[in-house]
Amino acid sequence: MKHLLSALVALTLFISCSSSNDKEENIDYVARNDKEITDYLAKNNLTAQKSESGLYYIIKEPGTGTQPSTTSNVTVAYKGYYTSGTIFDQSSDAGISFGLNQVIKGWTEGIPYFKTGGSGILLIPAHLAYGNYDYRGIPGGSILIFDVKLISVN
Repeated sequence: MKHLLSALVALTLFISCSSSNDKEENIDYVARNDKEITDYLAKNNLTAQKSESGLYYIIKEPGTGTQPSTTSNVTVAYKGYYTSGTIFDQSSDAGISFGLNQVIKGWTEGIPYFKTGGSGILLIPAHLAYGNYDYRGIPGGSILIFDVKLISVN
């Protein structure tokens, strides 16, 4: 009986330690990302709009052509980087084409703020990008910043 009780205590301790590790992996980055974005904006003397979802965007040039919807196929030239300035991805000047319903939520929401020929910056918190988990070299919880130019709505 004594051994059974000791085993149960050890099992309970093991489960509680295991579940605390799970909680660390499921950090809520919303408030943390929002502060990091507002600090980045202040440090770089930028003024951005914030959507209800938490996406920040800066329209440098609104464009004059067609405005895409969230399901449009578009061609966009972009540079993606972190708040540290480290670039993690970049297209050619010719851009790449894709459906806005096939990309991260921050792009699906953000690109339709521009018309063809428009450009600006999307500051995307983790919950509108890859969430809490690492994705192809992008650490979980990362804020993604994109300089974007909407070349065309296809």
